[in-house]
Amino acid sequence: MNKSTLAIAVAVGLLAQQASAAGFIEDSKATLKLRNFYINNDNRDSGTKAAKAQSKAEEWGQGFQLDFTSGFTQGTVGFGIDAIGLLGVRLDSGGGTNGASSTSYGGTVFPSKSNGDAVNDFSSLGLTAKAKISQTELRYGTLMPKLPVISYNDGRLLPQTFEGGQITSNEFKDVTLIGGQIEHVKGRNSSSEEQMSIGGASARTANSNKFLYGGVDYKVNKDLLLQYYYGNLEEFYKQHFLGLVHNWSIGPGVLKTDLRYFNSSDDGKNGYDSNYYSSGSYHTQASGRGKVDNNLISGLFLYTVEGHTFGGGYQVSNGSSDFPFLNQGDGASAYIPTDMQISKFARAGERTWQARYSYDFAKVGVPGLTAGAVYLRGDNIDTYNSNKVQTSNGASEWERDITVAYVIQEGALKNLGFMWKNAMWRNDIAGLRDQDENRLIVSYSIPLL
Repeated sequence: MNKSTLAIAVAVGLLAQQASAAGFIEDSKATLKLRNFYINNDNRDSGTKAAKAQSKAEEWGQGFQLDFTSGFTQGTVGFGIDAIGLLGVRLDSGGGTNGASSTSYGGTVFPSKSNGDAVNDFSSLGLTAKAKISQTELRYGTLMPKLPVISYNDGRLLPQTFEGGQITSNEFKDVTLIGGQIEHVKGRNSSSEEQMSIGGASARTANSNKFLYGGVDYKVNKDLLLQYYYGNLEEFYKQHFLGLVHNWSIGPGVLKTDLRYFNSSDDGKNGYDSNYYSSGSYHTQASGRGKVDNNLISGLFLYTVEGHTFGGGYQVSNGSSDFPFLNQGDGASAYIPTDMQISKFARAGERTWQARYSYDFAKVGVPGLTAGAVYLRGDNIDTYNSNKVQTSNGASEWERDITVAYVIQEGALKNLGFMWKNAMWRNDIAGLRDQDENRLIVSYSIPLL
């Protein structure tokens, strides 16, 4: 039994003695979330770029997520416990089409057997003990943070989860303080806990079991939010983040400005051990890998009026390494406005502009129906092969994403949701293949408590 499981078991025992306390049961909530998920990824290239790689990844499954959130016991210090139960059932994923490779932790959606086939099902249980005093809350166990320096991924059948502790304080008006330490991660296509790593590091060899983070959100007024966060993945990188979000009423609509800046540098073994290197643009290292060295700045501007949202943005990823974020190679999220359905547009030196548009059909009498499109283009990408030879000089990539979603608003099927996500990605980066991807998602939530 690991430390987190033992600590939570003790907490459950203590809570069992106080379960009748007002607040613990009365404020408890339980929800069963159902998600039917289909994905088809078509790697379109042929010839040398497609050599030794499968042309299609396709999987279909049914996901079940049971969320339980307790209230807090009475007293100066209130105690509680949360739980999340996850189950993924394979509906279709024939051998050779699940996207698994010899270095991956699983396929596109499901974990893989030793022969590469997808498992029939996978499941996990996460428990979180919590304590609250005044406006400060401590949580230990399964966490799903969504912060600038660490953000869980929910882009497949089941969500990614982390294991560790976090404290959140709202003792000061308009100020939120957050700090924590993560020790393990459970991938969106896995039932087991893994240590953490970054893109470019040697798969399953270079890992860390300590990610420290902390930050502050300061709401200057109802329209302006300022943020600072720090993250440190031991032996890999240190990262500082500054953010500004501002809403400005202009004419009949509102202009939203979202500015973000990341400064990332090496830590520990990443500075000298090639197993811990980041992917990037180092001409002296095999495959362009080297220590973390990145400054990323981005600006996204969205104007919303009468159901229409028009947007544009620009991002620059300066430095010799790609933008670093927690990434075991099994699917992860980065808090950047270019984190799209297929690509993230955050390679060393990459400059990316984007345009987007979305519409809420409630304005024309169809509530629950939304649609949107995003187009991004990045350039100035350099890559090197294992022999330290430059294979791309100023290469480029572009992606076009379309999303259409509808949620039933009333009747017996209220809250039943349908979503179609289509992405097209093209590039001239050596060794990478163009992709087309479709996702079909049907979701439904059932309140139990």
